Amino acid sequence: MKFLRVAPALLAMVFVPLSAQADPREDQAMIKLANESGCMACHGIETGRPGPGGMAPIGPAWVDVAKQYAGKPGAAEFLTKVVLEGSNPYSSVWQGKISGLAMPPNAVAITETDARQLVYWILAMHK
Repeated sequence: MKFLRVAPALLAMVFVPLSAQADPREDQAMIKLANESGCMACHGIETGRPGPGGMAPIGPAWVDVAKQYAGKPGAAEFLTKVVLEGSNPYSSVWQGKISGLAMPPNAVAITETDARQLVYWILAMHK
């Protein structure tokens, strides 16, 4: 019977650290994919990463992207298309907040499957 009393405490010790690692911003496999695909040259995970020469960052932080598109129908499909085909500099929601003009097309640097995986990861950063 003592095992039954100890088991919940042991389970809590095992599962609390696992849940603490559930933060998508700490997913090393996705960070590696983002780095290898060139995404981190313009984007950061957290708000406040400076751009070149102290300017605004080149692209928006992914936590900001997640916040902007949270709960919007079709957001993942739209953002996957933006990653692959680029964005329109005249209709950007990021004007005045970043130093880059538009997202360049990246279909030569990343597969559609990997782009979609990154987009879902980014959208999961919204709390």
